[in-house]
Amino acid sequence: MSERQYFGTDGIRGRVGQNVINPEFVTKLGWAAGKVLAGHGTNKVLIGKDTRISGYMLESALEAGLSAAGINIGLLGPMPTPAIAYLTKTFRSEAGIVISASHNPYYDNGIKFFSSNGRKLPDEIEAAIEAQMDLPMTCVDSDKLGKAIRINDAAGRYIEYCKGTFPSELSLNGLKVVVDCAHGATYHIAPNVLSELGAKVIEIGTSPDGLNINRKVGATSLKAITDAVKEHKADFGLALDGDGDRVMMVDEKGNVVDGDQIIFIIARDALRSGKLKGGVVGTKMSNLGMQLAVENLGVPFVRADVGDRYVMELLLKNGWCIGGENSGHVLNLEYASTGDGIVAGLQVIAAMIRANIPLSSLASGYTKFPQTLINVKYEASAGNPLDNALVQKSVVEVEKTLGNTGRVLLRKSGTEPLIRVMVEAEEGEMAQKCAQKIANEVENAN
Repeated sequence: MSERQYFGTDGIRGRVGQNVINPEFVTKLGWAAGKVLAGHGTNKVLIGKDTRISGYMLESALEAGLSAAGINIGLLGPMPTPAIAYLTKTFRSEAGIVISASHNPYYDNGIKFFSSNGRKLPDEIEAAIEAQMDLPMTCVDSDKLGKAIRINDAAGRYIEYCKGTFPSELSLNGLKVVVDCAHGATYHIAPNVLSELGAKVIEIGTSPDGLNINRKVGATSLKAITDAVKEHKADFGLALDGDGDRVMMVDEKGNVVDGDQIIFIIARDALRSGKLKGGVVGTKMSNLGMQLAVENLGVPFVRADVGDRYVMELLLKNGWCIGGENSGHVLNLEYASTGDGIVAGLQVIAAMIRANIPLSSLASGYTKFPQTLINVKYEASAGNPLDNALVQKSVVEVEKTLGNTGRVLLRKSGTEPLIRVMVEAEEGEMAQKCAQKIANEVENAN
């Protein structure tokens, strides 16, 4: 992907009120996107958001910019990111716009776009929008201004879609499930999906107030759901992130079932039922144990750069369907055009019911290599720590120590000023020791 001024790997993201996430910039972004999309097909764009308080402001700014460009707007309100991708397709819209910063705290927000097929915008469209941003903002004549309507049945449509991805011959009757919605966009969706399929649902993280999204709940903070599964003696727990495109699970014993395990379970179940197309795409962060387990099934496995965008690119290139990240972004193109936490969770539940075993047994299909991940903050003004000679030397030394029994990966976060230091080894103590050694050098390089 060519260098962008505003668009990152997952849209445009930042602190509310600063740089790009402010009313002036977002109004012009809406206008620029509208000018690029104007005159195509339906001339309609959908806007959805998560539960951050800044969503009201940014929704209004986008609406104003799009209307000025002559684009009609459908307002979805709080909806999961994958729901907006799905509804963009079903409404035959030119694009869907998501106002969300996913797993980040409430004071961050972001804007990302889906094209008419429910996938991330092509590079050339992003480039065209950025080029349009450099031009003076104009306004179409009054009789050509875009109109806005609120789509009141969006949640119901998406609930039915999610239920439709679950095998009709199966039921969740008799299962007790803890659902954690991170006080985010799935708060009015996920509990209804599971209860309508027959489960007894215990809800946590379903009381958004605009400020509590992802706060000590959800897929990035699993203590709350782990405690709830144990307290209620639930069959399993399902934790989503703030915008609903990530999922993590907790088995009946309180053990975390991460994205790698979820992908493995889904791929193995598809293989057993004769529905697996090709292989599996992971990322450079995928656990080595997961790769070996997939390959032991006779299934090809390849690694993409970190980011569901790159996983998607490899899936499409190879004509495969299943892939994702250990953080809980899970793609199955048989069911959804983007990562969908609810749909991925339902696939795991279906596999569990078909196998007639608890989630703990289902998830024990491979031996996970101990993995240590340390995030180190850095100052951009100090240069790139990855170019530092002492950092590079420490990586070489650790790789020599590990040999063929582990991996080292250093990368910049795509959304925060962090260097992610990851080490895998056969022994957890060794992974921790090696990761800390490299992290110390990265910190010294600041």
